[in-house]
Amino acid sequence: MAFMVVLAFWSTLARAEVVKVVVDDTIQPITAEYISRAIDQAARSNAQAVLIEMNTPGGLVSSTREIIEKITSSPVPVIVYVTPTGGHAGSAGIFILESADVAAMAPGTAAGAAHPVALIGPVQMKPDDEMKRKMENDTAALMRSVASKRGRNVEAAEGAVRESKSFTEQEALAQRLIDYVASSPEDLFRQMQGKSLKRFHGETATLNLVGQSLVPFEMTLKEKILDSLMDPNFAFLLLAIGALALYIEFNHPGAVIPGTVGVVFILVAAFALNLLPTRWAALGLILGAFALFAAEAKFASHGVLTVGGIALLTLGGLLLVDSPIPEMRVHLATALAVSIPLGFITAFLMTIALRARRNKIVTGEQGLVGETGVVQAALSPRGKVFVHGEIWDAVGSSELPAGQMVVVRRVDGLTLQVEPLGASTANTKTSPSAVLS
Repeated sequence: MAFMVVLAFWSTLARAEVVKVVVDDTIQPITAEYISRAIDQAARSNAQAVLIEMNTPGGLVSSTREIIEKITSSPVPVIVYVTPTGGHAGSAGIFILESADVAAMAPGTAAGAAHPVALIGPVQMKPDDEMKRKMENDTAALMRSVASKRGRNVEAAEGAVRESKSFTEQEALAQRLIDYVASSPEDLFRQMQGKSLKRFHGETATLNLVGQSLVPFEMTLKEKILDSLMDPNFAFLLLAIGALALYIEFNHPGAVIPGTVGVVFILVAAFALNLLPTRWAALGLILGAFALFAAEAKFASHGVLTVGGIALLTLGGLLLVDSPIPEMRVHLATALAVSIPLGFITAFLMTIALRARRNKIVTGEQGLVGETGVVQAALSPRGKVFVHGEIWDAVGSSELPAGQMVVVRRVDGLTLQVEPLGASTANTKTSPSAVLS
């Protein structure tokens, strides 16, 4: 019996924990998956609460809705804490903050500016006035819903949507948008100690979290990789490198490695762009840029086509991802850093390839035509000649004595058609082997 009591005691201690989630990024599908997994894990382990430490510029409305749905249906109370000092819960962040069971902010933080500025979905379009009103009304209704259910100031919360208002931590506390201002999670837990809170569906709960252990909940390796890919700058870089690698493969067939790298990079970039609000039409600009790079080598425009290609590639990069916030778009510095070197490298490679194709063939049967040699066995008209370091069967245009210098005019299988060197000098190449003989 004593053993069972001790076991139950330790089991209770094991459950006395707070699952800690850190969101220091944009709100996108991987963020939604990460938070959802954390809440599910907290429910399975009978955790006391989930603490989301948040610092975000905002993100996608679709991912924000997923997170809000998960928070409001969570069997475990969810605390959203905007931190560190200087951080903010911008745009989508304030929706998540208002949806929490407990909303708190650290000193020196801000929240707000949640006006919708882009459509939801993989293809972003500039909405007309009617569509803007629909979007605004829809997101305002979402804000009213979560704020009223949590007993917070609906009017002030709606102002963050319709008027793009932002609030400091003290302003948010004064207007009842948040419940606490705390300098640390421990300070927050002390202020919350013994106080009841109203859950989203009307139940009342009391949290006693002082002294409870904070258990960090980490992203999986897959989520970390996908989170990195969700950076539009990284996705654009992968796309550009992949295109360059395929370009090299096309100009050097059989190299294999550039082609493999190109396919892998482009497919990974396409996967990332599929999760982002991508303008696929921008890919046309990127393809047009490579067409201009190729044309530069062919027509030798003295750099004009290369400059045009760089401009198209830069513009394609800037328009590739159309996000509501700057943090989820390709930066100008990234677009230029990729486009300028890529433009010159591509034009240079194309120039080398075209020059190589224009050069006269120096191997095989065609490589023998025009070579000079020496008659080894008199031609009457058949005999032997020494050409290009080898002895060949040859047929002369006339009888030629041994030692006569000849030039190859045609190759028929393994027999050379030759004529005396003095007969014609057009298209004649001097063979080092002939001189040595």
